[in-house]
Amino acid sequence: MNRRYTALATFGAGCFWEPQHIFDQVEGIHHSWVGYTGGTKKNPTYEEVCHTNTGHAEVVHLEFDPTVVTYETLLDIFWEIHDPTQMNRQGPDVGTQYRSAIFTHDPYQENAARVSKEAKEASGKFEAPIVTTIQPAPTFWEAEDYHQKYKERLDIRSWMSDIFMKRKKK
Repeated sequence: MNRRYTALATFGAGCFWEPQHIFDQVEGIHHSWVGYTGGTKKNPTYEEVCHTNTGHAEVVHLEFDPTVVTYETLLDIFWEIHDPTQMNRQGPDVGTQYRSAIFTHDPYQENAARVSKEAKEASGKFEAPIVTTIQPAPTFWEAEDYHQKYKERLDIRSWMSDIFMKRKKK
C-alpha cells in the first residue's frame, strides 16, 4: 500500500486565483483549492463574500507533503506573493475578503507562522507594518468550480505574478 503523509495549509493573500497558481507550482503540493474561510456565513457564495458582510476571506487551501516541502517554505512563499502591509486589500482589489491572513491547522503551524511574521517584521523588508492576521483555521468552504484553477484555464497574467517574479530575482 502506498500511503503518503499530508498536511493542510490555508492562506489569504488577496484574490485567490494567483496564490493557487503559484502554490500549484511548488513540489510537494498534492492538491489545492480556492475558497472562503474566517467568516460567519455557512457555505457562502462568491457573490455573498464580495457583496455582503460574511466576514470570509478568499483563501488558497493546500494539501501538501511536509517531507517534500516544509510549512516554513510555504510561509516564505506566502510572504513573497502579496503585500502583507495592505489592510483589507491587495493592489486594485479592495475589501475584507482580500485581507492578508494565515489560518493555522495546529499549534506547530501557529508557532511557525508567528515566528515567520516576527522575522519578516524585523527584517526591515517592508516599509509599513505587517497587518497579516494569524488565527486557527475555521471551516473551509470551497469556492465555485469556475474559480478553481482559474489562471490555468484562462492563461492570464496578473500584477501579483509581476511582483512575485521581481522579488524572486532580487
